[in-house]
Amino acid sequence: MKTLVAYYSLDGNTAFIAQIIAEKLGAELVRLEPVKPYPTKGFKKFFIGGMSAVCKAAPKLKNDNINTAAYDNIVLGSPVWAGTFAPPLNTLLKKQSIKGKKLAFFLCSGSGDAAKCLASLKTALEGNTYVGEIDFAEPLKNGKEEAGHKAAVWAETLGF
Repeated sequence: MKTLVAYYSLDGNTAFIAQIIAEKLGAELVRLEPVKPYPTKGFKKFFIGGMSAVCKAAPKLKNDNINTAAYDNIVLGSPVWAGTFAPPLNTLLKKQSIKGKKLAFFLCSGSGDAAKCLASLKTALEGNTYVGEIDFAEPLKNGKEEAGHKAAVWAETLGF
């Protein structure tokens, strides 16, 4: 069975966790990269990112040719922005019909809105089997080694 780990990361937290999960699962790793990057500092980072998330923006991606039909298992990762997932995931979900898959989700946040974000993901991806979910509080700042271990152990529980 083929497994895909697809994620978006602004500050590196989600990328860090995605790499560990993909390695543990022997999965293909795909970073969703917007053509126009989001700001990484100051007021613009939160304003533009938050507004894009709330408005369900779907930015054009550099790598928009991902074929999710080729995978049996998909793990999606995102930072939590304004209580929901980052806009590059909207692009993936709008371009791909993801049905009948085994799905797992991981989130990285500083706000603790993971439950609301997970509910949004499940609503957007109805018609699939959910096998796991986990969230991390800024793993690069709050115990990188511990978060890495937590991600590896979680990946093993997915049964892919």
